[in-house]
Amino acid sequence: MKLFISAFILLLSLPLHGAVKVMGSVTAEDGEPLIGATVIWLGSSNGTVTDEDGLFEIKRPKGAMRLIASYVGCVADTVTVAPEEKEVNFELKYNTLSEVTVSARGRGLRRLQGVENSNLIGRTELFKAACCNLGESFITNPSVDVTYSDAATGAKQIRLLGLSGSYVQMLTENIPNFRGVSAPYSLGYVPGPWMQSIQVSKGCSSVKNGYESITGQIDIEYLKPQSEEQINANIYGDSKAKIEANADGNIHITDKLSTALLLHYEDALADHDSNKDGFSDSPRVRQVNALNRWAYFSPRYIMQTSFNVIDERRKSGVSGHHDHSLSEDQLQQMATYGNMLINSRRYDLWTKNAFVINPDDGRNVALMLNYSNQTNDGIYGKRDLDLYQSTFYGSLMFETNANAPHSLSTGVSLNHDHIRSNSTSADNRFRTTETVPGVYAQYTYNHDDKFVAMLGLRYDHSNLYGSFITPRAHLKWSILPNLSLRGSAGKGYRTVSTLGEYSYLLTSSMPVNFSSPFGRDEAWNFGASASWSFSLWNRNFSVSGEYYYTTFDKQLIADRESNPGEIFIIQSDDRSYSHTIQIEATAEPFKGFTVTGAYRYNDVRETYSGELTRKALVPRYKGLLTASYTTPLELWQFDATVQFNGGGRMPVAPVFNNTPAWGTTFRAYTRLNLQITRHWRNISVYVGGENLTGFKQKNPVVYLPGDNFYDPTMVWGPVHGAMFYAGFRLNLKKQ
Repeated sequence: MKLFISAFILLLSLPLHGAVKVMGSVTAEDGEPLIGATVIWLGSSNGTVTDEDGLFEIKRPKGAMRLIASYVGCVADTVTVAPEEKEVNFELKYNTLSEVTVSARGRGLRRLQGVENSNLIGRTELFKAACCNLGESFITNPSVDVTYSDAATGAKQIRLLGLSGSYVQMLTENIPNFRGVSAPYSLGYVPGPWMQSIQVSKGCSSVKNGYESITGQIDIEYLKPQSEEQINANIYGDSKAKIEANADGNIHITDKLSTALLLHYEDALADHDSNKDGFSDSPRVRQVNALNRWAYFSPRYIMQTSFNVIDERRKSGVSGHHDHSLSEDQLQQMATYGNMLINSRRYDLWTKNAFVINPDDGRNVALMLNYSNQTNDGIYGKRDLDLYQSTFYGSLMFETNANAPHSLSTGVSLNHDHIRSNSTSADNRFRTTETVPGVYAQYTYNHDDKFVAMLGLRYDHSNLYGSFITPRAHLKWSILPNLSLRGSAGKGYRTVSTLGEYSYLLTSSMPVNFSSPFGRDEAWNFGASASWSFSLWNRNFSVSGEYYYTTFDKQLIADRESNPGEIFIIQSDDRSYSHTIQIEATAEPFKGFTVTGAYRYNDVRETYSGELTRKALVPRYKGLLTASYTTPLELWQFDATVQFNGGGRMPVAPVFNNTPAWGTTFRAYTRLNLQITRHWRNISVYVGGENLTGFKQKNPVVYLPGDNFYDPTMVWGPVHGAMFYAGFRLNLKKQ
């Protein structure tokens, strides 16, 4: 820790001196601003990225004359900048490999107009809420839900297309990550201030990144070391006694080599039990997180390398606010079942290398490597479970668009997972290794961006499950310049680490029966969407609609319905599916004010004991209304989000003394979040509140002291009431 603090102090001591700057913009050929485009001086590492309006500002090194702008899906452009020039504007053309071309949809949330149905969440959108980590980054997003898996561990999970986030492939800068043992807590492993953007893609995705995407992909882009030299800091605190500190800074060591250091610390200083049930509403989490990044840029070779280390402790249990009529034996029973402690440590090292063969026709070879290992040592009441996973991923790919409008991407990959567990319960001890080599090819036909077809096919072989083929197809048809139709179809597979991903079930006093240490999911996903943006009365509007259907051939499920009072993790071949329909509209009634409304209907069903029924704990609908207003001089910003969450079905409950442990359904509820931000030149101060309607689930922990029954996994709503927070952000750029 002292090393990280010393390094940050060194960053703070960087001299801030005057220098000649060049300003400008980067737009696509249709005039839309490109957010996150890279702008760099030829032959140096002095670069930056464009902001949410496609604007940039960059210092000119001595003797530098040629400036390069590049963006994924566009042809890079190089211009000569005369010594007297202070402004440069780029207009990048789409190339035939274009899977990502951008049109504006609000300042921080943009719909990507590539062949896939994708949205980009930029830093402006992330800053509309506290956004302490990845799990809190989707508050204003109508497509992604974030829920607690239980009221003990505090593990969060996302839900996309009505299904659990385990069917979403998580990527960090296009590299598969956060799988297996790390999955339950991974949404807390990415601090919000570290993220440059998040890309959310729905449905089956490109075969480039593997076979695991079933309902979609979430790709996280971190802050870049090659951006303009700067120092950022963020301090946060809330009414639940949580504090958080973040800092990052980057240095350009040479003209080609740059590095960045990102630091994060969080701690919950006190227990909270707002419903006075004797158990903490959420665990006390203490996390130390550090990331070091390196970047090397030359005309023919580009390298990005990162090393991340995370140390985290989660502790929860009896709060001390209990019913004083309970006996000593009952209090002891509470402590026996309710206390939980998980110590986690994770190391992650990845590198991306691009070798440019011919920049004119896009021929390049890319090598991506990632190694990670994670240890979770856990005590779950009366149970204990220690888990370890090491993962290696490698991908070598070749791309070319030499024969426009046709383009091709081919490659080979290797994924290797080693997982072992140790527990006082003999049936929870195992050691398993899966190795999956694979090969893929993806062909894209692009007719002037009016019609795009992308066809992909993978062949992989698992030492556990044998050979399998992954077909996927995407189509896009632009009927009008601002009206597009999309369709997709494809298959996905996923190997499930049962103890890793279902470890939160051990917090319950119910017997948990694991049929095997590993399981297999196989599913088809079909989707169709339409998006239209237009101007009316000189104001911008957009509307979109989509439908997705996911059906499983095989699925690993937690069956708590067939025999209430026990949980069986089983491989099911019975029918299971999800239908989701979503509509969304965005308007800008007047300058600076943007409002978005969305509604989604979920029909998710699984089969238990031969009966097809609605999946428990999944709301039938979600409504979202967001509004954001920025004053003309952009000094003040006001953001509000209202979520309308529909009711749903509870699992079949065990019966004690002729009384079910819980009801058959859960109710609908509404949440309101507000935030006010004041901006100065280098500082922003924000205050806000979450769940200001005050709604909270009355008994997220089901505890029956006379029946030795304890279950914190019946979570369907907020576990705490209103929460207030405040913080400030500091940004110092090298002048």
